[in-house]
Amino acid sequence: MSTIRSALFNLLFFSITALTVLFGLPLLALPPDAMHRYLRGWARLMLWLLHRVCGIRLRVEGTENLPVNGPALIAAQHQSAFDTIVWHALLPRPAYVMKAELLRIPGWGAMARHVHSIPVDRDGGGAALKRLVRATRDAAAAGYQVVIFPEGTRSAPGEVAPWQPGFAAMAAATALPVVPVATDSGRFWGKRSFTKRPGVLTVAVLPPIPPGLPRAELTVRAEAAVAEASARLVRGVDKFVE
Repeated sequence: MSTIRSALFNLLFFSITALTVLFGLPLLALPPDAMHRYLRGWARLMLWLLHRVCGIRLRVEGTENLPVNGPALIAAQHQSAFDTIVWHALLPRPAYVMKAELLRIPGWGAMARHVHSIPVDRDGGGAALKRLVRATRDAAAAGYQVVIFPEGTRSAPGEVAPWQPGFAAMAAATALPVVPVATDSGRFWGKRSFTKRPGVLTVAVLPPIPPGLPRAELTVRAEAAVAEASARLVRGVDKFVE
């Protein structure tokens, strides 16, 4: 049954997303906030489909730690493609840090750039890091909530890969509070996994870490908070309730 549900969800996901891009292109002529509202509707529809088709219900812990307006730096754990969707639904003006090649996808790339998505070239060395920091500073100045996956790759549930140095450089350049986030999304929508498993998927938004800490201390503190919360989530035995 999970295989059939997953196939139906995938069909709906790709079909609706293609139509979303097609009908969203005219919004490039409008201010970015119009595109944010449009993408928020798309993301909420995808979350609803995950619930109704695959039996995956979203629970958000620590909603009081979510920024309701103004800039912030969201340092989120990354286990699943789900993590690239959910922040459009949870934040007013998210600016994702993403691989540069994703911004070259026809249509979608133009829409992502319009809402201030930030390209990162992981093989670009120091020059790429400078561009990343400059783009982050510009996004923060424009009032965006910058979402970065500091591990730089998807990790397994309950595991936290070492965080990349770009995260700390971004925090230092913007002097923004850092909001660490843990998740167990990989338990339900695994890396390169076709099958979606039903259950209660949790996004745990942890208390912000104030600006001004040395880079090494900030990284250790944020990484430890996410690791502790991540381990707690996978120890839980949450079951889906219709």
